[in-house]
Amino acid sequence: MGTPLEPREAQVDEVLERLYEEYPDSTISLNYSNRLELLIAVILSAQCTDERVNKVCADLFETYETPEEYANAPQEEMAEAIDSITYYNNKASYIRSACADIAEKHDGEVPDTMSDLTDLAGVGRKTANVVLQHGHDIVEGIVVDTHVQRLTRRLAITEEESPKRIEEDLLDIVPEEDWQQFTHLMIDHGRATCTAINPDCTDCVLADLCPSTKPDADVDLASGEEW
Repeated sequence: MGTPLEPREAQVDEVLERLYEEYPDSTISLNYSNRLELLIAVILSAQCTDERVNKVCADLFETYETPEEYANAPQEEMAEAIDSITYYNNKASYIRSACADIAEKHDGEVPDTMSDLTDLAGVGRKTANVVLQHGHDIVEGIVVDTHVQRLTRRLAITEEESPKRIEEDLLDIVPEEDWQQFTHLMIDHGRATCTAINPDCTDCVLADLCPSTKPDADVDLASGEEW
C-alpha cells in the first residue's frame, strides 16, 4: 500500500510530475473542427466513450453544420442519427434546444462564459469547462469527469464525492497553470492503468503514493468499498 505525500499540494505536485512524464502528449480525445462541433461532441460524451462519440460525430458533422440546422432537425431524425449513443433521445433534445438558443440568443456563436454555457440545455459545469478550455482558450476551472473523480479519491487528493465539490477542492491545491492538463492526465491514466473495475496497480507509476493500491490496501478509496 502506497503512502500519499503531505500536505496534499505535495501529493498533487508529485502526481503531476510523474504523469506528465508518463503521458507527454496528453490532450482531449474528442474530434471536432469548431466550437459548435466541440459543444455537441461533449454533450454526447456524457456516460459514453469518446471512441463511440467520434464515430457518430463523423457522420453527424457532415449532415449538420449550423446551429439552425441542428435546431430545425426533427427530434426523430436527430435521435436516429445518434441512436448508438447512450441516452440518445435526451441528448437529441438537448442538442436541438441548445442550438436553438445559440441561434436565437447568441447570434449563432457558442457562448464564451460559464453562465451562458450552463444556461444551454444539456450543459453542466463539466461540459462548459471543456468548451471554454478547448473552444475559447479560457481556463477557469477543472473538468471533473469519472476518471478525475475516481483517481483523485484513490490517491487521497480529495475526500469529496460530488464532481462540484471535488472541483472546488482541487482548485485550491492544483496549480492554476495545470488545471487543464490535470484532467487529461487523469483521464489517460484512468484509461491505461487505474481503471474502475480492475486497476493494474503492479504497473502503476503512482503505486507508492496511492493508499488504494491492490493487493495491500483493503479498501478502494474511490468507492469506499472493499476490493
